[in-house]
Amino acid sequence: MEYRKLPHGEERISTIGLGMGNIYLSPDDVVEETLFYAVDHGINLYDMCCGRMKVYELFGDAVAGRRDKVYTQMHFGAVYEDENYGRSRKLELVKRSFDKMLNAVKTDYTDFGYIHCIDEENEFEEIMNNGTWDYVCSLKEQGVVRHLGFSTHTPAMAHRFLQTGMVDICMFSLNPAYDYGLGELGNGRMGERARLYQEAERLGVGITVMKPFAGGQLLNGKQSPLNMTLTRFQCIQYALDRPGVLCCLPGGGCVQDIKDVLAFYEADESRKDYSVLGKAVPAKAMGRCVYCNHCAPCPGGIDIGLVNKFYDLARIGDEFARDHYNKLSVHADACVQCGHCERHCPFHVKQMSRMKSIKEYFTYLIERQINDSSHKKGAIVNFCLPAYEKR
Repeated sequence: MEYRKLPHGEERISTIGLGMGNIYLSPDDVVEETLFYAVDHGINLYDMCCGRMKVYELFGDAVAGRRDKVYTQMHFGAVYEDENYGRSRKLELVKRSFDKMLNAVKTDYTDFGYIHCIDEENEFEEIMNNGTWDYVCSLKEQGVVRHLGFSTHTPAMAHRFLQTGMVDICMFSLNPAYDYGLGELGNGRMGERARLYQEAERLGVGITVMKPFAGGQLLNGKQSPLNMTLTRFQCIQYALDRPGVLCCLPGGGCVQDIKDVLAFYEADESRKDYSVLGKAVPAKAMGRCVYCNHCAPCPGGIDIGLVNKFYDLARIGDEFARDHYNKLSVHADACVQCGHCERHCPFHVKQMSRMKSIKEYFTYLIERQINDSSHKKGAIVNFCLPAYEKR
């Protein structure tokens, strides 16, 4: 098992968690066996947007005596008036359902409290004005909610929440099809989605991934918006390579489902390689580095994926990206312009030209810092793009 630290917290989250929306379709004894197995094998993040209230009780049984070993995502707006999942923005109903969740799990807190599934502007305004947001914030002050979060399928709404400066985590539908604008939930333009991931990382807001397989469509070429079959390992690796991502939350209904996704950690890199996407993505997606590192190894020793990632983050104002870049053992100036990366890039990124731009960009930042007499010693400044980047 691998873990990633929540930027605004001490929690270390397993990079594979468990989404529990449909686990209720399995018999209760199978659900309980599955949850015991998942906890025993290191999965510690559980998305508690369950299809039925009964699952909360089964989860409570599975974590009895070890509640401190797991993290829960509970959703404000997921309601269970008839014991089945529903959605509501009515504050009293939201409060009542949250109390039912806590009681069923036999806990007095949730690690992550999510404003549930805000995809439209009017929904955002409603929860901000009807007391829901203030209610969840008050629970955080009391320690009943340890971290504030939100879930959405829409980049524009995610940015609205990020702008509050109050959230530590979010849940977003993320996979290669959606990122290329394909599929039912492929909301937002490619660049907009990429900027969302970068902005979340810059602000230290962790992303947990829903729909990593697009509801299973990506695993079946006949159903896939990409018209090709991907494996679970490829989808998981793709998601974990996006900036800001902490954890993938595939669903599961039995022990074998858990074994299938945990096999990711034992698989060799060739089975996780998603560069085959270069044959399927729209032409407009070409030329964008997705940090897949299919261009490796670089004869000059450059970690091309990381260099590109820190460059992209720095350009949108990430205060730490420059420092991360500087700490790399090999920088863009080590590029010998041999073309190895471009010959092997499935997305046809012009990396030789890009390495020159990256070298000039970070050199510019360093020189700007040295020459800026008004810059306080040791501080980090968000610099404007130099002229060569504005062309």
